[in-house]
Amino acid sequence: MLSKNKKAYIMLADGTIYNGFSFGAEGEKIGEIVFATGMTGYAETLTDPSYFGQIVTQTFPLIGNYGINPEDFESEKSVVSGYIVREYCENPSNFRCEGDIDSFLKSQNVIGIYGIDTRSLTKKIREHGVMNGVITTNEITDKDELLAKINAYTIKDAVLSVTIAEKREYSTDNKYSVVLYDYGYKYNIRRELEKRGCKVTVVPGLTPAEEVLAMKPDGIMLSNGPGDPSENTIPIENLKKLKNTNIPIFGICLGHQLMALASGAKTEKLKYGHRGANQPVKDIIHDRTFVTSQNHGYAVVNDSVPENCGKVSHINANDGSCEGIIYSDSNCFTVQFHPEACGGPHDTAYLFDEFVGRMEEK
Repeated sequence: MLSKNKKAYIMLADGTIYNGFSFGAEGEKIGEIVFATGMTGYAETLTDPSYFGQIVTQTFPLIGNYGINPEDFESEKSVVSGYIVREYCENPSNFRCEGDIDSFLKSQNVIGIYGIDTRSLTKKIREHGVMNGVITTNEITDKDELLAKINAYTIKDAVLSVTIAEKREYSTDNKYSVVLYDYGYKYNIRRELEKRGCKVTVVPGLTPAEEVLAMKPDGIMLSNGPGDPSENTIPIENLKKLKNTNIPIFGICLGHQLMALASGAKTEKLKYGHRGANQPVKDIIHDRTFVTSQNHGYAVVNDSVPENCGKVSHINANDGSCEGIIYSDSNCFTVQFHPEACGGPHDTAYLFDEFVGRMEEK
């Protein structure tokens, strides 16, 4: 059993302090505090590169009850800046369990805090918007100095911090050849492509368009990833070149935003983002609504999509924000949500079939 003598603290940019107890690693880390609403899938959340620079709050009150299994990981390591839960399970029970969440956070050097009112924290973020904060196991002795550091923090070079250093090939004997741009990709994107007979070559996020075209791919996949999409000037320029080919392109999350920027649209930062496995999305074209998994803090501005480029195909049923675009000037479609969601729901996995269908037609 863990001793509850070790205190931990959260301090927000507005000076609010939450007192709790330490689990996972010890130390101090500043980040952007966000909340995720998934009831399951915490291992996927902790290993999702899209959370780079962020301190994640789980709204579900009990985390860790089925333990940790590396088969659920979405990347090689965790890049979250901190982890906040109401209660965590010290003794998980599941036939797939290979470890506990406390040990996992220690191995990843991720600072955790439990025993705080996560509902209060979530309501504050919903009302005031995402804000910076610090998670620390140290006593807060100079509040003003720490507040200055918190307010000065920004997430920079996010894609550069999580993308692979060199290309990697998978499933080399499969039928279709797909180049997957790694802006911070989740492993299940690759798995879904492999299931459908795709040889996948994962390339760094800044790989020149000319190098990708030299591989003669049947399709190009644009992955999810962290940070402000407008910061990625080199990937945006690459996509301007790639969209002028007839190669099928499928973009997810950050990939969706980058293609929109390459097409002349604009993006904006949402008040508190969409993070969790219960986001309703309406497919405008087919007049259907799906429940989706999402993790993003930015969105494409609906009316900024040029009419001669494409049209919004999906919208968020809660706030009306853009959730998908079908392009008329290229063989491309993109979505803001995660059709590959390993932790579920799987309602929109058919989009991978559509991508493969476009490669078959080519």
